[in-house]
Amino acid sequence: MAQYDDATIARLAEGNRVGDVSRQLHPGGVLIDTLHLPQALVRTQEALNQKTVPVFEPAFVAGDVLVRVDLLLPQKGSYRLVEVKSSTEVKDYHYEDASVQYWVMQQAGLVPTSVALGHINNTFEYKTEGQYQGLITEVDITASVKERLDQVPDWIASAKATSEQTELPEVKTGRQCKQPFECGYLAYCKSLEKQTEYPVSILPRVSAKQLEQFAKKGISDVRQIPDGYLDKENHERVRQVSVSGQTYLNPLAKEALDQLPYPRYYLDFETVAPAVPRWLDSRPYQQIPFQWSCHIETGAGAALQHQQFLHRDASDPRRVFAESLLNTLGAQGSILVYNAGFESSRIEELAAHFPDLAPRLLALIERIFDLLPLAQKNYYHPAMMGSWSIKAVLPTLSDLDYVNLAIGNGGLAQVAYLELIDRATPVLRRDALYEDLLKYCYQDTLAMVHVAKRFCALQPN
Repeated sequence: MAQYDDATIARLAEGNRVGDVSRQLHPGGVLIDTLHLPQALVRTQEALNQKTVPVFEPAFVAGDVLVRVDLLLPQKGSYRLVEVKSSTEVKDYHYEDASVQYWVMQQAGLVPTSVALGHINNTFEYKTEGQYQGLITEVDITASVKERLDQVPDWIASAKATSEQTELPEVKTGRQCKQPFECGYLAYCKSLEKQTEYPVSILPRVSAKQLEQFAKKGISDVRQIPDGYLDKENHERVRQVSVSGQTYLNPLAKEALDQLPYPRYYLDFETVAPAVPRWLDSRPYQQIPFQWSCHIETGAGAALQHQQFLHRDASDPRRVFAESLLNTLGAQGSILVYNAGFESSRIEELAAHFPDLAPRLLALIERIFDLLPLAQKNYYHPAMMGSWSIKAVLPTLSDLDYVNLAIGNGGLAQVAYLELIDRATPVLRRDALYEDLLKYCYQDTLAMVHVAKRFCALQPN
């Protein structure tokens, strides 16, 4: 069975939202909202017979190929086809999508006058409630689509041949399995392959060229790489630890942490970045912070304290987020985060949005200490498999884990938050989502505490 990650689920949900807005921009249209094919075909033809109204999600069939077109807009006595995407630019695979739709429509007897790709305009600013004119930019791709039409029958034949097989094709998994999106069968295909314990692909940001060179040399496992072959420090560290099986810890990690003044605030943000802006004075895909968690150490050996914030309703969360954060963090002490670029950028954006809070907000950035580069430079365990993410580092240092949490990563947190603030969500469901989000963010900052404490307690190499 196909399995889809949280990013894919979130992307599909945002794609639906973009589709809703694209239809709102063309009022008076007819939506073919049934999944029952015969009924969809009948309703499509009825709508097309009007000739003067936009038609949304019309159905067309050629042979046994079905397409549902995003928008058909009246033009010169016929219709132009608009395929709407949630991306911020036209991508290569968009041409193939539109070409198949054009070909099927053509075979079904309706030739579009033109073809356009509608994508998100990332310079759009949401200034008036409910007004999204300018959010979607259309690019005419008619010529590019027509150039591909002769290839469409071959694409269809290939897809049919694959679908008729009783087993998935024998193609080794690789980068193609994640481009343009991760395949839902990737985990299954990997399970069929002979697994390499430390594949060379775990080397951080390893290039396609390097992977090709390894393949030519018959090197599939990091431990097969000769001494002196790697020129990047983090690549060589991954190799050495994979070979030795021994954890690497530099005493500089403890020295750096010991110098941090108290109180120490272990801080994490959660954000949501909708393609369609939901709050005024925001842009498509802008990271809007809606939750923070903070574990606090007031002194050496002092009991941990915890403060948190989660905006529960559909109003703009930014002002109350910023004010509650300032009230908790005060004016002194160390602020520990994991990947300072993220939290710092959100604080800078809040400062730009709220000039009256800007001095206090920007002062927070000066107090931030980033645990991520500290870990990257000074720690590595074989089980981390080339990753220094908090969720890769934590299990090597602590028995704290995310297994029993209903929300286990930031992608799921975004999906959960959008459901939480949806007025259609039942109250009991909202209560459960609220508690689950609190538990998840709490765990993130507690994880940082565990990592910092273990860096100071472990015996260095």
